[in-house]
Amino acid sequence: MTALDEIRHAFEQSDHEAVLRVTDALLAERPGDDAAHEYRARALLALGRLDEAEDHAQDAVRLDPDEIRYRELLAQVLSSRGAHRDAAAEFGRLARNDPRQTTWTLAEAEERLGASQPAMGVEAARRAVRLEPRNGRAQLTLSQALARTGDARGAFQAAGAATRLLGGLAEAREALADARWLGNDDPAAFDDFRSLANELTGADRDRVMAKARTLYRQHADWGGRLVAGIGPAFAFAFRRGWLKVA
Repeated sequence: MTALDEIRHAFEQSDHEAVLRVTDALLAERPGDDAAHEYRARALLALGRLDEAEDHAQDAVRLDPDEIRYRELLAQVLSSRGAHRDAAAEFGRLARNDPRQTTWTLAEAEERLGASQPAMGVEAARRAVRLEPRNGRAQLTLSQALARTGDARGAFQAAGAATRLLGGLAEAREALADARWLGNDDPAAFDDFRSLANELTGADRDRVMAKARTLYRQHADWGGRLVAGIGPAFAFAFRRGWLKVA
């Protein structure tokens, strides 16, 4: 078994520490081994050591700039580090080299949203939808991007398509509620948020509840604003359907 076979086997077994041990020895002998840099970057990414993962992904790209999987790996590491603008640029480069590849175009759109570049996100998401009109994730990303640019009608249409294509996925229904809110259909948005709050848990429920409280405050009298200001009281009344938005 060669060193690379050993590394590959260890990685497939999720033995990331073994990958690091063997790649460390191999790179000491052959510092220009691009595959060793790749596997080391993947193991470091899995272990959450993102700065080191980026260094080795960059080394792999430098050693073989034409290898697609190295550039895709680099984009994934950059995304994990929160460097969404740089990740978007890498995914965009991959997409330009293969314009029929929806995955990279969609990844670019998602990273543009993470980088607070919604207009560029719309452009990338539209390209993804043109490639695969029935791709629910592409429609969802398009809706989220359009909402951030203030296009309520477009966001609503794309969110509706995403909800149908993704089988009522909560994330798509939240985008639909956001589009309704943006389009001033506040009662329907409020009811959608209530439905989601009764299904979701943890941070997802907290996010939806925060939107509902903001929406409720926009319509409430002084007594309603008092209830909205007391988190547990609002949550109790909201989830039981005692609060309404006219």
